[in-house]
Amino acid sequence: MDHDKAVRLLGEERRRTAQLLTELAEERQADRTAANEPGDMYDSAEPLTGEIADDSVAAQLQRHLAAIDRAEKRLDAGTFGYSVRTGLPIPDDRLEADPTAELTAEEAGDAGTGRPSSL
Repeated sequence: MDHDKAVRLLGEERRRTAQLLTELAEERQADRTAANEPGDMYDSAEPLTGEIADDSVAAQLQRHLAAIDRAEKRLDAGTFGYSVRTGLPIPDDRLEADPTAELTAEEAGDAGTGRPSSL
């Protein structure tokens, strides 16, 4: 993949992920404010359930930011677009779909089974 295109894609991913984190934080604050407002009784478990879900989403977004950091380091090192496991090239269409991809699609599929896809 062209270096400038990779920089652009990773920048877009970083901005999108950071925006989602910001929106999540704003929603959490709005939920806390609403919970403190006087009014009708509500299910006290609902905010806790929402917080757990929000925490999970926030953790996933933080992991994605870390993956973007790793991809940018690979770009600087000249290894972007190659599997971190085998060094095989990662096809451009995979990188366009997920610029943080660290493995080829085959390797990523194998990671879930723990065995080669030919078995």
